[in-house]
Amino acid sequence: GFLIALACDIFVMAPGTSTGSAHPVGVSLTGQAMDKTMEEKVTHDAAAYVRSIAEKRGRNVRMAEDAVRLSLSFTEKEALEGGLIDLIAASEEEIIARLDGRTIERFEGTKQPLALAGRTVIDLPMTARQRFLLTIANPNLAYILLMIGFLGLYFEFSHPGAILPGVLGGISLLLAIFAFQILPINYVGLGLILLALILFILEIKVQSFGMLAVGGIAAMIIGSLMLIKSPISELRPSLGFILPVVLGVAALVLFLLTLVVKAHARRSSTGREGMVGEIGTARTDLSPAGRVFVHGELWVAESAEPIRAGERVKVLEVLEGLKIRVGKA
Repeated sequence: GFLIALACDIFVMAPGTSTGSAHPVGVSLTGQAMDKTMEEKVTHDAAAYVRSIAEKRGRNVRMAEDAVRLSLSFTEKEALEGGLIDLIAASEEEIIARLDGRTIERFEGTKQPLALAGRTVIDLPMTARQRFLLTIANPNLAYILLMIGFLGLYFEFSHPGAILPGVLGGISLLLAIFAFQILPINYVGLGLILLALILFILEIKVQSFGMLAVGGIAAMIIGSLMLIKSPISELRPSLGFILPVVLGVAALVLFLLTLVVKAHARRSSTGREGMVGEIGTARTDLSPAGRVFVHGELWVAESAEPIRAGERVKVLEVLEGLKIRVGKA
C-alpha cells in the first residue's frame, strides 16, 4: 500500500494515521520463509524501486527508503514535514477543496490542471465477480471448499450413482484449486490430503479392519496443518479453525464408511452367499430334481438323495439361475 500511495499523483493522509513500514516479507512461491541471501536481494530491489518512484514524484527519497529497509513508519505530520506526502485532509470534501485549481505533474511528465469544484464524485465498487473471487481466496474458505470437494468425491465413490455429491464436490474442488493459485500452498500437505482420500476409498474396497481409515485420518490432519504455510498469519487458516473442520470431516467419513460396511454385510446375508445353510420345505418329490420353498421363495432344486414332498431340506449350494442344491435337514 505504501508503494502505491507513493506513486500516486497526490499522496494525502488523514489526521491520526501513519504510513511506511514497507519492508518486504520473505515468502517464497511455496510459502516457505526465504533464506537470508534471497531476502537481502528482494530488499535491495524493493529499496531501489521505491527510490526511483520517490525521485520521480519529488518526494523524500531517504524517508521512502527507510520505510522499506528499516520498516520505519511516519505519522501524518512527520510525513508532511519531511516532504513524503502532499497534504493532510480530514475528509473527501476537504481534499477536493484544497486540490481545486492545483496543477499536478503526471508520471509521464505532462502537466494536468485540476478543476474539481462542483464535480460529482463517483465510487467504483468491486464487481460481483471481483467480490466473489476475493471471497473464495480467503484461506479459511479455500480450505472448507477443499474439504467439501473431498467429501463429495468420497461420497460418490462410496455410493456410486448419487451424482449430486460428485457434482458439488467437483465444483468445490475446482474453486479451491483457483484459490490455491493465490495462496502459498505446500504441495506436500496437499498430497497428504489426496492420500487420505485414496486411503478412505481403499477402505471401502479392502477389508483392513479400519487401519486404512486410521491412516487416512492421520494423513488428512497432518496435511491440513501443512497445507498453507506462510509467515503471514492472514495467508493461512488458523489452527483453531482447521482442527474442528478436520475432526468433523473425519467423523462424517467414518459414519459413511460404517454405512458402506453395513450395506455390504446386508448384501452378503441376502444374496447368493446368504442362501447357503437356509432351511426350507420340499414342495415336490426330489429324485433328483424338484421344487422347494426356501427363504420365502419357490426354487428349483436338486438333491443327491431322494427327498419326499413335505420333508425339511437344507441349502447346500446356490447354482446358476434360480436353482439350488439341497440335502435333508
